[in-house]
Amino acid sequence: MPTRHITQHTIRQRLPLLAALPLSMTLALAGTTRAADDNAANELESLKQRIALLETQQKAAAPATTPASSTHFSYKGYVKADALFSKFSAGEVAETSGLRDFYLPSAIPVGTLPSSTVFDAHAKQSRLIFGTETPANGKSVKTHIELDFMSAVDGNERVSNGYEPELRQAFVQYDRWLVGQAWSNFQDTAALPDSLDFIGPTEGTVFSRQTQLRYTAGGLSVSAENAETAITGFTGTCTTTPTNTCNFTSGDNRLPDITARYVWKGDFGHLSLGALLRELATHDGTTGKKENESGVGVSFSGKIRLGEGNDVRFMATTGSGIGRYVGLNIVNDVVQDATGALEAIDLTAGFVALHHQWSPRLRSMGSLSMFTADNPVAKTGLTTTKSVESMMANLIWTPLDRLDVGIELSHATRETEDGKDGDMDRVQFSSKYSF
Repeated sequence: MPTRHITQHTIRQRLPLLAALPLSMTLALAGTTRAADDNAANELESLKQRIALLETQQKAAAPATTPASSTHFSYKGYVKADALFSKFSAGEVAETSGLRDFYLPSAIPVGTLPSSTVFDAHAKQSRLIFGTETPANGKSVKTHIELDFMSAVDGNERVSNGYEPELRQAFVQYDRWLVGQAWSNFQDTAALPDSLDFIGPTEGTVFSRQTQLRYTAGGLSVSAENAETAITGFTGTCTTTPTNTCNFTSGDNRLPDITARYVWKGDFGHLSLGALLRELATHDGTTGKKENESGVGVSFSGKIRLGEGNDVRFMATTGSGIGRYVGLNIVNDVVQDATGALEAIDLTAGFVALHHQWSPRLRSMGSLSMFTADNPVAKTGLTTTKSVESMMANLIWTPLDRLDVGIELSHATRETEDGKDGDMDRVQFSSKYSF
């Protein structure tokens, strides 16, 4: 027969039963012997005390119960594949350029070189989003981590097409506070069009993700965000070959970028007004000289409903020294003069997009977008971007719930200060399944 091992835990479990055995025997004797009533009563009281003591000891020896976790875990995202036929009117675009994967206005070639047509396909926009929510003091603590592969530099298309994950967002929210990397408070993400391209009317929109501390109360939100200055070197001291020393960044800022935004919401949709105040700075490590300049910008945007399933979305932005916030840094924030002093570059940008729902499973978007910069050409030189315009139109079909299949046509023109220009014409096919 198998041997049974009696553990200390087993003994503790059975102690009440063992202790109750003498009790039952005593009660039986009490029923048959009237002369022993007094002794039985005393024995009964004694046994009750012993049982109570044993139960107390058993509870004290039992391991503490760990409460179940109240944290709710979630994940979502999508798998997206893109195929792009692109024609550039003024020369070829390197395969490693972001313009081959999505619309990057500053990379459109200009000049008189022969046109080129290329085909690209990738799944880099595929996205993973993880989140948690934990009750705390009658409220909740939320976390959000978001990854894609869009801007990964470690990868190639020869064999495996392997690309590293890229951190998009990573933040914690509690009550009215947000801390971590998220969309800039200067950007109105709810106004972005429904495009197949990664952004859409890129030159006309504010677009930035960075680490910040944000406070929101009702429609008002304010934030202190990571500061970084994008600089164009003085045209007489920089070269474009073999390496480009005309454009560089500086993290010598003493203060964070400060933003404020107010959003009005209603049955009509929403309107948003944002403001940005910046310190722009650089430090010469050789001479110890530090230069500062101020940057300021405003952005008005919104989404207005036009009946069931239809809406118009728009954004208008203007400012000085806000180059890295607009159009994926088409122009820089500041330019240096011959002494190294900084001058802020002025810009104006905007877009308008119309969304139309043809049927429950068929929709379209059409957009017009523009960007213009007031470059001090005596300092920036004539190769700096002066203006960019684009137009887009798409048709998106949803054959199954959460599956979108679409085609998008786009045309864009970039012009530099020396009068050179170049066009990009693109046909993009996409499939996207959200989960």
